[in-house]
Amino acid sequence: MTSATDLLTPLRRYWGFDSFRPLQERVVRSLMAGHDSCVVMPTGGGKSLCYQLPALVSEKTAVVISPLIALMQDQAAQLAQMGISSAVLNSSLAGAKQSLVMREAESGQYRLLYLSPERLARADTISWLKRVPVAFFAIDEAHCISEWGHEFRPEYRQFSCLRVHFPDRPIAAFTASATQRVRHDILEQLQLREPHKYIASFHRPNLRYLVKECHDREQSSLLVRILRNYPNSNVIVYAPTIARVEETVDFLEDQGMAAVGYHGKMDTDTRRRNQERWTSDEVRVLVGTIAFGLGINKAAVRAVIHLSLPKSIEQYYQEAGRAGRDGDAADCILLWQKRDTGLLAHFIEQVTDPAERERAWQRYHAIRRFAESGHCRHIQICSHFGERTKWTSCGACDVCGCESQWLLKSMEAEPPARTQLSMPEVTHVHEISTPAPESVATGGDSELRDYIREWRREMSKEQGVPAYIVMHDSSLEDLCRRRPASLAELLGVSGFGERKTELYGQLILDALARFDKGARAAPPPEKRSRPAEDTLRLLAEGRTFEEIARIRGRQLASVVGLVAELVERGKLEFQSGWVESDKQQSIESACARLGIRWLKPLKEALPPEISSEEIRLIVARLRQQQLRASA
Repeated sequence: MTSATDLLTPLRRYWGFDSFRPLQERVVRSLMAGHDSCVVMPTGGGKSLCYQLPALVSEKTAVVISPLIALMQDQAAQLAQMGISSAVLNSSLAGAKQSLVMREAESGQYRLLYLSPERLARADTISWLKRVPVAFFAIDEAHCISEWGHEFRPEYRQFSCLRVHFPDRPIAAFTASATQRVRHDILEQLQLREPHKYIASFHRPNLRYLVKECHDREQSSLLVRILRNYPNSNVIVYAPTIARVEETVDFLEDQGMAAVGYHGKMDTDTRRRNQERWTSDEVRVLVGTIAFGLGINKAAVRAVIHLSLPKSIEQYYQEAGRAGRDGDAADCILLWQKRDTGLLAHFIEQVTDPAERERAWQRYHAIRRFAESGHCRHIQICSHFGERTKWTSCGACDVCGCESQWLLKSMEAEPPARTQLSMPEVTHVHEISTPAPESVATGGDSELRDYIREWRREMSKEQGVPAYIVMHDSSLEDLCRRRPASLAELLGVSGFGERKTELYGQLILDALARFDKGARAAPPPEKRSRPAEDTLRLLAEGRTFEEIARIRGRQLASVVGLVAELVERGKLEFQSGWVESDKQQSIESACARLGIRWLKPLKEALPPEISSEEIRLIVARLRQQQLRASA
């Protein structure tokens, strides 16, 4: 078996790390020794290195199967910058390029070859793979193979063919979130033989779990207050629907907070651009649906905020776990409403398969217990994944007394202030973060970080790769702390191996020299006009809702939602031409019978040709009339 020195040398040379993270070396050695493996590591635990390093030293090709095209492309780009040959084979490539990759793979030119599940399912793929010098197979997001997993994908069931056609090749399954039942299913479905099992702890002691049930208005006020606690930090906000993503982005922009959205109906270029603006620190707040996050290599996220109940504990653990991947303290905040349970139940009832519907109900009851119970949040999560804890109180969740004034205080009595608040005053009890060096806290180093971030943004645009591929967050922090004066000193910065130093070393030293001579990051661009102002202006120009949606790059429902909000607040007069008169009468009649608090009963009671948007507008007018009458 390869000695420790042999592994540490390539780890230092290519990845720029002096040591392994927990479990990494054991997984690497297991694969190198030809064992099947099942690896469960939390988000940010360093799973990709576990199959990339043995692929590098094997001198054969590791075949990595991943459902995420963007992640495959980013990993291949990252490996290229490290000097490790790799390729991607999926539907995003032109036919000629696919043929070239297949020929080069047969001749053993790649250390890593990334395939999509759909590609593996093609009849001709197995016969071609038999001509490739395969070292082992790595299955990413392996929980997708299990019907009990929260993201079951039927195409993953076909992976059992790997054992049949490649009986002598090791298979390694990787996932960040799998219960005991799902882990057993993974072993069975992939037909793993006497697999080595590596299950990292599900306890993330640097994370603070804070859960609060609230109503709609309170949730909006809380969101603003919470975000003002992180004025210079990266935050992810998860919203349950596309319309809610766009409404939240507009709401935050109206509050003077820059934010970008991310959802499945955005065109690919916009989605990619928004993600890159966030990952490169150009915009600090990203509001997304569950479509956002898989494969995002952003270590310094200080908070993840959910605006509704996720559909499962696994989903919540995976999404909340994108906070604090650098090991420093971070907050996971769940602001949920009773109506969330109705929405989840509605979607579950749409599931036609009885067995899958029953599994969905089990997930529903588990996440609801998590939100409503008075038991330690950390213990609940660990128990869900089959891990027993040795402690009874974590000191890092709201149940165990770890709360802040912005969470405890009612939002009704006090509107959100326009001043920046300090960070929440309660600190974690079980932190595993390393105290920041004194220099990091100084104003000079804050300016240096901004300057290097700007350099990283420009370089990522020039290279056409995500910012984290140019330089990881943790590398950027270490660089600013060490301030290397030579290429040899730069090699001592975390994440800078020989290839990365060769690519960027002199450019970085030049940037540091410019900073020392007084260069600083450019000031942020002037704040653009706010969404409500834009919408009012376009309405005044006579634009239709459809035209406004197109101009502003929004879904129609989001534009109508904003208009209805303005009508309800008395900022805009309702225009009778927005809704046909006979429809207005039908909606008003239904409102008289059912009230105007909830929209769903109205939609169910009215004919299908009356849209949700039309109902929303009439309800907004009636609510405004009600407010005027009671004033």
